[in-house]
Amino acid sequence: MTQSGKLYGIGVGPGDPDLLTVKAAKVLGTVDVVFAAASTKNDYSTALEIARPHMRKDAVVRHLGFPMTKDKAELETAWEKNAEEVAEVLRNGNTAAFLTLGDSLTYSTYGYLLNTLKKLDPSLPCEAVPGITSYQAAAAKVGFILAESEESLVISSGVCSSQRLEELLRTADNAVIMKTYKNFGDIRHSLEKLRLSDKTVLVSRLGMEGESILHDIRDAPEKPHYFSLALVRKNPHD
Repeated sequence: MTQSGKLYGIGVGPGDPDLLTVKAAKVLGTVDVVFAAASTKNDYSTALEIARPHMRKDAVVRHLGFPMTKDKAELETAWEKNAEEVAEVLRNGNTAAFLTLGDSLTYSTYGYLLNTLKKLDPSLPCEAVPGITSYQAAAAKVGFILAESEESLVISSGVCSSQRLEELLRTADNAVIMKTYKNFGDIRHSLEKLRLSDKTVLVSRLGMEGESILHDIRDAPEKPHYFSLALVRKNPHD
């Protein structure tokens, strides 16, 4: 009986291939198959391009298609299909990596795959390899201290409601708002309402062509780029 291979969920970081961890690079240099998530409309994967310099030249690349939809039934069907494909590779004794931007378990596609795979076959070995998040890289770029001493830091998604976001912002000392391209008008309104507009840095396309850093969210376009996040500090340092 063939022993099952192992799946590594690899966080490839925010965009710069040099920001992969040493462990992530080592794993990518050994695995037989590399899975990359992509839209069902095309096979392009930003995570794959970031990871490619560290991959084995003979590694097999397989794209897992995910529909851009909010239909839960359609999404679950896609996850189940993709989990079956990954499980087949592992059962054949191959080691594999699933690539995800940023960290492997922070607002990550790997989390969905892992949950589905565990339901499908709990015996398949999986390991998450953490990665540098986009907000860590953005904070480093602009010299933004995320938290110190007794300060609190909240990580939120732009997908949450305005009411929920405002509750979080009122409670925390500092905040990160991921996926700000979602509901950006509402996010900006909430920040203006709480008088945090000039205490918010909007970072878009970090480390990529067209990088943008705005130190007042009121200066942002109506629709920021997909790769955008906001850093909020209620009491900025002088």
